[in-house]
Amino acid sequence: MQNNSELIQRLSSSIEVINVRIARLSSVLRVPLNDRSALSALMLSPPASPLVDERSTTTTQVAQVSIGFDERQDHLREELRGLLILRYHMEASSLDKNGLAVTEQAMVQAEEHLLRRGFKPGADGLKLDEFFNILEMI
Repeated sequence: MQNNSELIQRLSSSIEVINVRIARLSSVLRVPLNDRSALSALMLSPPASPLVDERSTTTTQVAQVSIGFDERQDHLREELRGLLILRYHMEASSLDKNGLAVTEQAMVQAEEHLLRRGFKPGADGLKLDEFFNILEMI
């Protein structure tokens, strides 16, 4: 069986990878994750339509994929929405399986790593103080 430090490290690494992608997507898409109305609009937006892979070959047989800017933005929004849902499920599952102390340590470690990588506090849309204060009230 894993000891807590190994579990915390593994969970922290997983959360960090997701948080980095969330932070980058929210920045590129200009979705302020600290704004509840913007977050609600993102989560309630309709799913993106499937991309059509239109490939054409030139005389040098180089494949080129052409998709529109708006279609790409829609798919990035859908990825962001999916990652936010995935992170929520990971956090909820960890709280259920590992308890508050382990989950909190892993999330704090992941946030500290994001800060060291140059991300601003809350760039991933997660306010740890609020998150854990709410959990302690429950």
